[in-house]
Amino acid sequence: MPVDVDRVRQAANAEAVTRIVRAEPVLIDVARAGDVVPGMDAHTILTSGAPLHWPDYTGGQRRAVLFGAVYEGLAPDPSAAEKAIRSGRIRVRSTQQHACIGSVAGVYTASMPVFVVRNENHGNVAFCNLYEGESRHRLNYGSYGEEVIASLHWLEETMAPVLARALRKTGPMPLKPLISRALRLGDELHSRNTAATLLWGRELTPAFLDLAGEGDSSTAAVREVVEFLAHNEYTFLRLSMAAAKAAADAAHGIRYSSVLTGMALNSREFAIRVSGLPDDWFRGAHPRLEGRFFDGFTEDDVEWIGGESCVTETVGLGGFAQACAPTLQAYQGGSAAAMCAANEAMYGITVAEHPDLLMPTLDFRGTPVGIDLFAVLRTGVVPVIDGGLAGRDGGQIGAGVLRPELDCFAGAAEAYLQQYPSAPH
Repeated sequence: MPVDVDRVRQAANAEAVTRIVRAEPVLIDVARAGDVVPGMDAHTILTSGAPLHWPDYTGGQRRAVLFGAVYEGLAPDPSAAEKAIRSGRIRVRSTQQHACIGSVAGVYTASMPVFVVRNENHGNVAFCNLYEGESRHRLNYGSYGEEVIASLHWLEETMAPVLARALRKTGPMPLKPLISRALRLGDELHSRNTAATLLWGRELTPAFLDLAGEGDSSTAAVREVVEFLAHNEYTFLRLSMAAAKAAADAAHGIRYSSVLTGMALNSREFAIRVSGLPDDWFRGAHPRLEGRFFDGFTEDDVEWIGGESCVTETVGLGGFAQACAPTLQAYQGGSAAAMCAANEAMYGITVAEHPDLLMPTLDFRGTPVGIDLFAVLRTGVVPVIDGGLAGRDGGQIGAGVLRPELDCFAGAAEAYLQQYPSAPH
């Protein structure tokens, strides 16, 4: 009997969106990547984006992987790390192959701590490493030096143990209530996480006080972590990324669904994945930039080095909740009216409105959720992505809105039509 593909696709898309909006991401642990990430071992390094062969990685992303090998003690210097990778003694893999999500270059090594977030409604788990701090120079931006090394060691030796001990006192921490409230307080959970970081810190405060009473060393460590949270408003981004990854992964692999379950950057390309085409990434050109550069930098200084924080947009956050965060215009340019207009345009390419993620500026309308591949191609409207800009010297040089090209969407549609041949154009 012939399949009514249009009807089946709509039903599949409804199922995909239901899994996204019903996801219940819960922070359950902070642990070493090598101890909890599936398939991770001491000689594996993960990095952002659709998978590439090692020779295809370029610029800051390539440097970040090499520096990650040096940091982990797998090689004495970048030259030796290069040789070890080429010989197979060090394995470079995509974060996406290990249920991880990476900011910018997104480098993971076995000793680095990660947030462990479980989707209680679906049972899947997602991981994200910790924010390095407010310095413009970080490993995930391709920088390396004494400042970066000290920051990474501090996360490993102070921040992660304190957070892990605090979680043992609080128990598993639901993230959706924090995310939902943060939207009402001016965040969009991609480029602005100020309220979310404050709310999360407040939830942890009783546990921090208990830990601080356990002795001088605990008191000093807790004080350092509290001060870090007070000065690093981007800290919660790594939790919103893990929560989004857990929600999007739950919607992946539904036959006939044309809903996007991932968007990611590497140094070469922008790529998407589609629920009903579970084994493939569809690749295209890097997005177009509409941004604001920090003082002293221009478009000529931009270098693409990866990034997967745009997973937040796939679940109705980031650019799809931009109307919640009008103060972003001071950070990434534009105007409040333009941000609202860009946000409202996303309803034309999505399947539904999120019942829990509400936007006060748009009369508490739910954020648009469930990017439909065919709606993008039919309308020519592409997802709007909030993001930071990396520079050739290894630091962040600006921020703005990224707008993907249509090429990766066209490639995905062609593959969809081949797999489900009676699908409508």
